[in-house]
Amino acid sequence: MLSPLADSGGGGPGSGGFRKRKHDNFPHNQRREGKDVNSSSPVMLAFKSFQQELDARHDKYERLVKLSRDITVESKRTIFLLHRITSAPDMEEILTESEVKLDGVRQKILQVAQELSVEDMHQFHRAITTGLQEYVEAVSFQHFIKTRSLISMDEINKQLIFSTEDNGKENKTPSSDAQDKQCGTWRLKITPVDYLLGVADLTGELMRMCINSVGNGDIDTPFEVSQFLRQVYDGFSFIGNTGPYEVSKKLYTLKQSLAKVENACYALKVRGSEIPKHMLADVFSVKTEMIDQEEGIS
Repeated sequence: MLSPLADSGGGGPGSGGFRKRKHDNFPHNQRREGKDVNSSSPVMLAFKSFQQELDARHDKYERLVKLSRDITVESKRTIFLLHRITSAPDMEEILTESEVKLDGVRQKILQVAQELSVEDMHQFHRAITTGLQEYVEAVSFQHFIKTRSLISMDEINKQLIFSTEDNGKENKTPSSDAQDKQCGTWRLKITPVDYLLGVADLTGELMRMCINSVGNGDIDTPFEVSQFLRQVYDGFSFIGNTGPYEVSKKLYTLKQSLAKVENACYALKVRGSEIPKHMLADVFSVKTEMIDQEEGIS
């Protein structure tokens, strides 16, 4: 006697056999071929326009990522150049050279501003935030060397307003021609988060500047840096956990830099008179290694 399941291969909904796939009821040629789709229908035309818009947006995002990398590289080179100022005989020459490099970085930022001239910057912020933070770090580092003070976000943004005279032929993009004729200016605003993160990174460069100054026998710069870092740390402490996650994350690194600079000032103040200037750097480096080991153990 045959099992009931053996006779129910094509049974109805109540049968216990295998169910047919939904498209098994359609002819083979109608399942495989989509010739009946009208490419000029309103739906297809709409989706083609969506595709073009998304492709253009992705291409713009990639261009902004490449520009951000260039801004980061050139800003780092400017910072490395500024570190030479502690050992260079002519400080003004290095400051002038750093200004030329920063002008080149601003030309890259001009291209970013042109790309975002008709776009919402926050939609592409992730693509450019790394470069903007590095630029803030370089500009604030140069400003501190000149004035021993912190540059404000408004001063940075004033430097990022460009006119048609600043725009070279190689920087023009087709999407910005219409705006060129209307207003003739481009601008890019540094966001508060980019500014705060750039200033937080600045503290590490100031700590390295302090080390180099001690090695060159300069006992005034460490105390100036220590006072400045203490003020910056107090300002970040007011933000606390209410700010962005990245800011609170970099607060620990800022605290480490401040501790190293304060220990250098302590060694200079207490033992500076009894240690030759050419040996101060060695004493400070030993102190720094001890701090790092204690933090690693804790």
